[in-house]
Amino acid sequence: MNPKRLPVRKGEVPPQSTLLDSRAIVTEAYTVIPKGSMTDIVSSRLPFWEDTLLWVLASPIAGFCSTFSHYMVEVEAGGGSSNPETEEGVQSVLLVTAGTLTLTVNGNTHGLTCGGYVYLPPSAEWTLFNSSNDQAGFHWFRKPYHYVKGLEEPPVIVTNESDADDIVMPNSNDGWSTKRFVDPADLRHDMHVNIVSFEPGCVLPFLETHVMEHGLYVLEGKGIYNLNQDWVEVEAGDYMWLRAYCPQACYAGGDGTFKYLLYKDVNRHMTFPKS
Repeated sequence: MNPKRLPVRKGEVPPQSTLLDSRAIVTEAYTVIPKGSMTDIVSSRLPFWEDTLLWVLASPIAGFCSTFSHYMVEVEAGGGSSNPETEEGVQSVLLVTAGTLTLTVNGNTHGLTCGGYVYLPPSAEWTLFNSSNDQAGFHWFRKPYHYVKGLEEPPVIVTNESDADDIVMPNSNDGWSTKRFVDPADLRHDMHVNIVSFEPGCVLPFLETHVMEHGLYVLEGKGIYNLNQDWVEVEAGDYMWLRAYCPQACYAGGDGTFKYLLYKDVNRHMTFPKS
């Protein structure tokens, strides 16, 4: 059964009477972009994409994230692209959050509904269109693939989050789980995009501090995140970017599941600056 997840972005610009009260935070260690900041006036378009708007949530900017970009994309009925990726050597992960999309990759066509997950290696030839009568939405992670001699590219993956097992985390009373779409032991992959869930009252019970960068988009519910010693409340539609080594922990709030989409870079040597 596919998840039923409604879009949470509000595209309209607030009225002139609105007080300048926002939960937006930008620090050297992390950034929080609340859903209210994602209005149409900060959207963008891409070459060769028709009837499509996107919001850049993460970008490889010097001093901020260095490994990936993350877009939130809306495609109107009939929109899409026959030339979606214009940069060589870039891999992608797509996660559909609303509507229906038609993906053609290496000659094979797939219908994607809410919860649809796609991994596309750099060599994949693909197109993506909204062939329905309703707006569709998806998240698009892009990362230059880190080739390693002796390892082939990963294959294309097309699945749905409803078909992925919930891996229950240790000592969590079944309240903290992760959906993994890629086998962690498959070293062909140099990034993972997972879905993490916490039931009400459950916690990430220690301050994670690690080299992996994170992009976190809250899919459902609300929670409290500890980011570099700051407690920040987030809800569905909010985005968090965490730089390497940013201490992080959280607990679920409210009366429903706290669920977020999580990017991290994995499985490669640390590279050294070129002299």
